[in-house]
Amino acid sequence: MVGTQELLFRFHPDAPISEDAAFAAAHGANAAETAVRGFAVLTQTCDLVRRCDARPFVQVSPLVEVDAEQLNEVRRGHRPNYAFIPGTARHRLVADLDRVMTVEKAVIADWTRCDGARNDADERRLRLALMRNRGRVAFPDDFNSLTAKLRQRMSRKHDGLGDEGRALRALREIRVRAAPSWLATPVEIAFWFIRDESTPDFEGWTWHEHLERWLKLVPPDGRFTSVDGRVLTLDRLTAREYVESDPLDLNHLSARAE
Repeated sequence: MVGTQELLFRFHPDAPISEDAAFAAAHGANAAETAVRGFAVLTQTCDLVRRCDARPFVQVSPLVEVDAEQLNEVRRGHRPNYAFIPGTARHRLVADLDRVMTVEKAVIADWTRCDGARNDADERRLRLALMRNRGRVAFPDDFNSLTAKLRQRMSRKHDGLGDEGRALRALREIRVRAAPSWLATPVEIAFWFIRDESTPDFEGWTWHEHLERWLKLVPPDGRFTSVDGRVLTLDRLTAREYVESDPLDLNHLSARAE
């Protein structure tokens, strides 16, 4: 739904953070409304069509405007706090998944509807965005320390004009598997840098050379006794490898919200 609407949220009256909250707190309130461009309905269709007395509530997230570069990053899944909505892309509006409001179904009955997902691929992309936003992995602290240099390099190089910057922008996802588990000692780590199918080797550095460079930033340490990795497409990743691994959020690559 696209149009001027109001998002309602609660705040602590003694410690308001946003401007809208501060304004409301000055008037003795502990809830505030902020104007938004519209809402994306997050509740599944099967629940929307159920009787109101059985399932009366609907979850919605506000639509916010982003610039063209940010829109492309959201479309590629590089900003998990947002969801790409094809039906509002021409307005550069995306769903802000950090903010969710619950309303009764009667509230949305008067809204003007805009088809957000127009085919199976659109619906699949939206489902994946919601799954990523709610299902990000809380990795162990020692693993976060192990990957600190890799995170820093990828954040620094991502927007660069060189081969490494182009390679990083061509990655659709990074996944990591801990064997036998994240809580075990010792642990063997495997990284899978999943590239777009249409991206071959670049003129300068090959994918193999990029991989060697990245893995050198994650040397075995502590209980992580082995670190390996591959660059590959989704077609080369087995179903077992996918389900036994976790998506790795590395700032620009999958958590570029700041």
